[in-house]
Amino acid sequence: MNRRKFLTSTGVALTALPTALRAADAAAKSRIRVGFLGATYSHAVDKLKYTLASSDWELVGVWDESDAGRETSRKLGARLVSQGEVLDRSEVVFVESDIRDHAKHALLALRAGRHVHVEKPPATTLAEMHEIVSLARGRKLLLQTGYMWRHHPGFNAIIEAARQGWFGDVFMVRGHIANNLAVSRRPEWAEFKGGGMFEQGSHLLDVMVRLLGRPKNVTPFTRHHGSFADKLNDNNVAVLEFDRSLAVLTNSTMQSTPTPARSFEVLGTNGSAVLQPIEPPELKFEFAKAAGPYVAGVQTVPMKYRRYEGDFVEFVAALRGGRAFAVDLDTELLVQETLLRACGMM
Repeated sequence: MNRRKFLTSTGVALTALPTALRAADAAAKSRIRVGFLGATYSHAVDKLKYTLASSDWELVGVWDESDAGRETSRKLGARLVSQGEVLDRSEVVFVESDIRDHAKHALLALRAGRHVHVEKPPATTLAEMHEIVSLARGRKLLLQTGYMWRHHPGFNAIIEAARQGWFGDVFMVRGHIANNLAVSRRPEWAEFKGGGMFEQGSHLLDVMVRLLGRPKNVTPFTRHHGSFADKLNDNNVAVLEFDRSLAVLTNSTMQSTPTPARSFEVLGTNGSAVLQPIEPPELKFEFAKAAGPYVAGVQTVPMKYRRYEGDFVEFVAALRGGRAFAVDLDTELLVQETLLRACGMM
């Protein structure tokens, strides 16, 4: 007797079977309890929205002492809870507070025995980052930083091509990231010597380090060129020197037009890559000779991308399946060290 006839003859409704399977599957994959320390960082709104809409995550609530953070949470329908409730009830804590508080709140969560996603930049000193990494490593807790392009298919395709040697010898990398920064956000960014490079340039600095490794020398140029009565370094360049290559990162918060100007370029002895725009991604490769899956000549690589989704998916895979994060703790330390050097902060 086949399966369909058996189910019918025993009186089991065929339409009930998918529901039962879904219920069993849901029980096997219980939702992950997540709490937020802070909701004032610029990425907080979208991450809260993702959490609230996801079947993988259960939002314990948001702790934030500021009026702005509390209002953001209320508008999204997120519960406002005490700091203690976030730390006591959450399996994972997302740190989405002001930059100056990232390390402090990450350490609070790690000391409470919670896995942590901490916004970038995760610390303002190398000592703070060493403490964060040491605590995560010692307590066998997951630590993920909020560099939003770590799961970007364009950057990952470029990094793979470089690691496989398809570009030949990479001799030049160029990155540019700019925006028209709201005047209201300038004071927070101005707290740090690196200014826009520290807050915004860190995204592309992270990619450069993962692509090329540890630089021999880093030369920062942080400048205040905007016509604002503050001390924000809003027009910046960092030059990274490696054994046989250079990387140049430019950053400005003074862009006059609303669409952020952002691009990334890699030049090698056998090929090149240009990712522009970064969002939505448009990646073009050009190879002198065919390499890996790519033919000689110019080609556009099709891809889809949803910001932040990769972070959540990676965390679920790590918690449920024991899968390692794409970026290990030693690399986290190297990114932080290089960022501070690129900002003249160490």
